[in-house]
Amino acid sequence: MRLVTYTLTDDGPHLLGAQTDDEHIVDLAALAERADVQLPLDLLSFIRAGAPARQAAQRLLADDPAGWPARAVRRITEVSLRAPLRPGKIIGVGLNYVEHVAESNRSLDTDKELPPRPVLFSKPATAVTGPGQPILHNADLTDQLDWECELAVVMGRTAFRVSEEEAYDHIFGYSIVNDISARDQRRSGQWFFSKGQDSYAPFGPAVVTADAIADPMALDLSLRVNGVTKQKSNTRHMLFPVARLIADISSGMTLEPGDVIATGSPSGVGAGMVPPEFLRPGDTVEATVEGIGALTNPVIDAR
Repeated sequence: MRLVTYTLTDDGPHLLGAQTDDEHIVDLAALAERADVQLPLDLLSFIRAGAPARQAAQRLLADDPAGWPARAVRRITEVSLRAPLRPGKIIGVGLNYVEHVAESNRSLDTDKELPPRPVLFSKPATAVTGPGQPILHNADLTDQLDWECELAVVMGRTAFRVSEEEAYDHIFGYSIVNDISARDQRRSGQWFFSKGQDSYAPFGPAVVTADAIADPMALDLSLRVNGVTKQKSNTRHMLFPVARLIADISSGMTLEPGDVIATGSPSGVGAGMVPPEFLRPGDTVEATVEGIGALTNPVIDAR
C-alpha cells in the first residue's frame, strides 16, 4: 500500500488515504465506515495498531471499486498532501555513502576515514514539513542551506536490541526525507541546530508499506534543484545497510512505531560542489526515491 496524509482545504482535518494510482486517493475512513470496520483515522495510529489494521485496509482496498462511496475517492489534484505523520523521533545517519564521506572530508572537515560504526544524530519532530510546503531560508541564521536526499525507514514495531536478521520484521514502510542542513550552523562539531531547525526535514510524499518494496537496498535515488540533477545514486552504495542501522541504533535506544530513520545521503550535496552551491529563496528542490515518488519543496525567505 501507498499511504498518504492529506487535507481537502488548507486548514481542514488531516485524513488518511491510500493512493491507488497516479491520479486517485481513497479515503480509508470512508471505506471503513461503509463496511462497518474500525480503522485508525491517522497514519501514526494506523502504524501503532499493527497487522490487524494493515490487513483490514488491504481487504477494503481489494473490494470492487464500483461499490465504493463516491465521496471516498478523490483526485490528487483536489487535495493537499501533508507530511505522512509526525514521528516520535527522527534519527539521521551521517556519512553513510562512501563518496559522501570523501566529499564531506574535502568540504566540511569531517574525518577522511570511513566510520567504523554508523554516525548518528537527531532531528526534532518540529523540523518535519510536508510535500509542497516551504523550506525556510533565514539569512540571519545561514548562508549555506544545503540538501540531502535520503531513503527514510518508518518503524512499525518496537525494537530494542534486535539483530540484523530480525530488523526487517520491525519495519512498517519507507518514505523520503530531505535532510536540509545549515552548514554554517554546526556548533563545536554538533549538528543538532544545523539540521534541526523548523522545515529542515521535508518528509513524504507517502509511506509505502514494506511488502511493496522488494529490496530497499536496491533503490535509485536522486535530487534536483530547479530541474538540475545534483545527486544520483542507489541505496546499494550505503556503507551501513538498513538492517545494520536498525541493529546498531536499537542496541541502546528503543525504536518505537512511527519513528523514522533517515538513512544517509549520497554525494552531490551543495557544500561539495566546486564552487559550493547553496539553496536560495525561490529555489525548488525535488528528492526522488524509486518506488516511493518525488518530494518537492519550494525555498522561501523566512526573515
